[in-house]
Amino acid sequence: MSVITSDEQIVSLGLVSGIFGLIFAAILAKLVMNEDTGTDKMREISEAIADGAAAFLRREYKYISIFVFVVFIILIPLTNIETAVCFIVGAFVSALTGFIGMSIAVRSNVRTTAAAEVGLNPALRVAFRSGSVMGFSVVGLGIFTLSILYLIFPDTNQLAGFGMGASSIALFARVGGGIYTKAADVGSDLVGKVEAGIPEDDPRNPGVIADNVGDNVGDVAGMGADLFESYVGSIIAAAAIGVDKAEGFTGPADGEEEGEADANYDRYILVALPFWICGVGIFCSFVGSLFVRTKENATQNDLLFAMRLGVVVSSVLIIASSAAIVSGFGLDTEVFACLVIGLVAGILIGFFTEFCTSFAYWPTISIAEAGRTGPATVVIQGLAVGMWSCVPPVAIIFATILSCDALYGDYGVAIAPVGMLSTLGVTLATDAYGPVADNAGGIAEMAERPKHVRERTDALDALGNTTAATGKGFAIGSAVLTAIALMKAYTKQASLDAVDLVDDTKVISGVLIGAVLPFLFASLTMTAVGKAAQKIIAEVRRQFREIPGLKEGRPGAKAEYARCVDISTSSALHQMIIPGLLAVVAPVIIGFGFGPEALAGLLVGSIVSGFLLAVTMANAGGAWDNAKKYCESGHFGGKGSETHKALVAGDTVGDPFKDTSGPALNILLKLMSIVALVLAKEFTGDQSQQGAAVGILLATLIFCAAIYKFVLLKDEVDFTSESAAASSSTSGYSQQVDE
Repeated sequence: MSVITSDEQIVSLGLVSGIFGLIFAAILAKLVMNEDTGTDKMREISEAIADGAAAFLRREYKYISIFVFVVFIILIPLTNIETAVCFIVGAFVSALTGFIGMSIAVRSNVRTTAAAEVGLNPALRVAFRSGSVMGFSVVGLGIFTLSILYLIFPDTNQLAGFGMGASSIALFARVGGGIYTKAADVGSDLVGKVEAGIPEDDPRNPGVIADNVGDNVGDVAGMGADLFESYVGSIIAAAAIGVDKAEGFTGPADGEEEGEADANYDRYILVALPFWICGVGIFCSFVGSLFVRTKENATQNDLLFAMRLGVVVSSVLIIASSAAIVSGFGLDTEVFACLVIGLVAGILIGFFTEFCTSFAYWPTISIAEAGRTGPATVVIQGLAVGMWSCVPPVAIIFATILSCDALYGDYGVAIAPVGMLSTLGVTLATDAYGPVADNAGGIAEMAERPKHVRERTDALDALGNTTAATGKGFAIGSAVLTAIALMKAYTKQASLDAVDLVDDTKVISGVLIGAVLPFLFASLTMTAVGKAAQKIIAEVRRQFREIPGLKEGRPGAKAEYARCVDISTSSALHQMIIPGLLAVVAPVIIGFGFGPEALAGLLVGSIVSGFLLAVTMANAGGAWDNAKKYCESGHFGGKGSETHKALVAGDTVGDPFKDTSGPALNILLKLMSIVALVLAKEFTGDQSQQGAAVGILLATLIFCAAIYKFVLLKDEVDFTSESAAASSSTSGYSQQVDE
């Protein structure tokens, strides 16, 4: 007899844990808001960052709301009103998680700075609590909303609309926020640090506020939306495959009694499992978060141990809890093994990401060594490290897929990312805390706080760089497993028993189209960052040239921060549209025009090439960044040396690699898979549609080329006069050491 006998029981733990997660997030937010906000100057800077972030998010959501409404209207005749409603709810909740995380982050930065005046542990506590608000808001809202929708629409096909809405918002948030943050970062650093020789986060730099705003809209709101859709997507995919597995069961195996087979193939059990695992994971994450603390004068290893301890405690608890749930449900131990494999895979990918990007290990040190011969060798070695870093995660995902498939088939593969993401509450907290610490250091610098304050915030920021790199590796791994699970769910919905990659020309053609899409997507986003950064560079140079005494820091000379904020905002919002539409339009054209087999090929090609490209870009960018920091810590000449200048160039190239294009590729893969799942039953591949589809495909390619030429490459900035003026007026600064 099944222990789960109704839809209410399927989502019961999800509802309870979701409410608990939201209550815990609210308590943490209240505790953070009760902290001291420091001096008037600190509050003034923090408010400027908060205003800039809020202005960007408001304008971004206005753009996105148009897209959401149009897709909602289209989905009603294509699918049904239920799926369309789930889509719009998913979009709203995803946007809400980004808003909550960013709102607390921009209020926590100044409180972290103030806490750093007291000690390192108080500062860590404030910053980590802020990250935990993001983490527990994501998991709480995700599982609670999904549970409510399942009670209203107890059909996993309709829940796929929720995942599509979440993925759509995530893509625009990642791309828009990534373009903003890296344009501001690259533009302000190149003129301020390289040309003018002034320190990072110096208030004389007109781009400094835009840079700090970008940390929040890109690394907090963007990362939160990214992992939110991975989280709900993994639950939806496992539930959908669970339904198919139960419906495909024809009876007990030879020698097996009827009752013995019921639990393994009961629809309620297989749908309930991902809800229950993620539900209990919230409680495990809560316990793990309580272990994140450190001592005063802690080393980097001490800080890293504190963060890891929270994740390890949560992981041990979820393993024990999963064993109890699987046993209580009467499922095979193979299902439990798949959950553990997914969880371990996530930990291993994070470990190898840290190995490839931390300056404690040879890959990043080799980049720093290459800086002794100039920026060209820095770029070459960084790309080599990024490409090599693909090997460990591919091997891990390879082993995960094969072992889970051997243990429990498609459902085993689908439940693995659920295990990986079950402790997302604490995992995301360790990532989202980083931008808060980064902003805290900027506020300490701009508000001219005592040296020990900046030293403490720098220690937290350095830890944040490590956890951010690990978080990106985790996000990529979970994205690939989730995309594979969604693709498997799509093949079930499209009634594709097998896809012939050799003899079916439509499939191999789809693979080629899918393989090139991540490269086109990365090209568009990299170009967008470059163009936006050029505008920031021109504006910063203009202000240095036209505002008397600004570079020298004379009293009364004040930078026009709002100009750079507005430039970054406008550029990001205009140039995020085409990459965002690409992910939605491509599977629709291939699916309607060439049929479900060609679309399956497209998904395969995009997952393979997108996975490798995302890992290469994210890890190369992280390694370039930390190679620069390794030099700044006193190696190879230290700050201001020729090696340091070469490494700054590598770090500049790596910024859009690791914070714009690389992370956004995760969402591209998942969004295309979820779009295919939502529309699976509509794709027929009729010959009458193929001619029109070819025309649409060609028109789309021409349109993309036209956009690239006349939108992304238009309005070239004239640097002739600015460069000459900047060169003559900053020559005295070019030899300064950034101390």
